[in-house]
Amino acid sequence: MWMANYESLNLFGLMIQAVFIENFLLANFLGMCTYLACSTKLKTANGLGVAVVFVLTVSGILNWCVHKFVTGQGALTWLATFGINAATIDLGFLEFLLFISVIAGFVQILEIVIEKFSPALYMSLGLYLPLIAVNCAILGACLFAVTRDYPFFPNLIYVLGSGVGWWLAIALIAAIRERLATADVVPALRGMGITFIMTGLMAMAFQGFTGIKLATPTGAVEPPPTEQHPTTTPSPKA
Repeated sequence: MWMANYESLNLFGLMIQAVFIENFLLANFLGMCTYLACSTKLKTANGLGVAVVFVLTVSGILNWCVHKFVTGQGALTWLATFGINAATIDLGFLEFLLFISVIAGFVQILEIVIEKFSPALYMSLGLYLPLIAVNCAILGACLFAVTRDYPFFPNLIYVLGSGVGWWLAIALIAAIRERLATADVVPALRGMGITFIMTGLMAMAFQGFTGIKLATPTGAVEPPPTEQHPTTTPSPKA
């Protein structure tokens, strides 16, 4: 439940995998709306990135608990402690609704905190701060972790790494866009055109980490590769 077969090296590999190999922006292209809208200034991108890391980490932990103890298969067996036989009840149809509710609740808390302690950042983020609640990268990371059936600590590392990867991607493109603002760019490519090109180049660079498999837990057996049978061509008749 907490670590299963995972070791410290596996957790480190899972962090590398979430930040670089399976970066939600550069590998899955999730959360692109706020990525494109709030990446014109590095300061704004950093503020939004920290907010996404916080929301994704906390909501990822809570959503893991929701899946484990409420909506998962046989998750309600713990009610037998109170004399309630709910082992056969399946609340899986509520999982999306509960996940989104947890994310939205934390976004509201975060919005109140930022407005209180950093009004300038709150004004610069504008409408895109409450839109974190519907950021597909946050919901996607929670669903990915649940689908892969991570134990508690690997789940924590995965959602934290996913948030850090999203922050890294938006900070990189923001720094590049600040430099491009004073660069001699072809007029037809200015704005979104050059931004998409640079995003593609960043995604190609991150693909260099592909092949690192430190996240595979101890004792896990990977599926064998698909056998390739050579195609035999009939010999021509004389």
